[in-house]
Amino acid sequence: MKANSKRDFDAVFANLTRLQAAGLVIGAGSVFVRGIEQLAALTVRHAMPAIYEFRSFPAAGGLMSYGSDVTEAYRLAGSYTGRVLKGEKPADLPVHQATKFELHLNLKTAKALGLTFPVTLLGRADEVIE
Repeated sequence: MKANSKRDFDAVFANLTRLQAAGLVIGAGSVFVRGIEQLAALTVRHAMPAIYEFRSFPAAGGLMSYGSDVTEAYRLAGSYTGRVLKGEKPADLPVHQATKFELHLNLKTAKALGLTFPVTLLGRADEVIE
């Protein structure tokens, strides 16, 4: 499903319901970043378990997020910027891959969806929002 703006969210969720989707992975595009609260509310209203890349989703009431450490990514981007400004060629800089990932779970939303997280998953979470 594609959403070009927040105005498209209701139609997308109606279509997901019609298709009897069992869950949703929400991409990290700018339209989703701007509409994170609306997305979180829609996932609960439509009883649609969903995962997102950033902590902002479960903090806004979504079920869970799993993604790379944003602070580390910004630190690395700043480091690369400094190296380029000092004259290094971007093509000569090494490619880095994320090594730290964060898992955030929202227990209140899980309960509203009739779900429970396994104890092992709760134990591995970086944050459990109650």
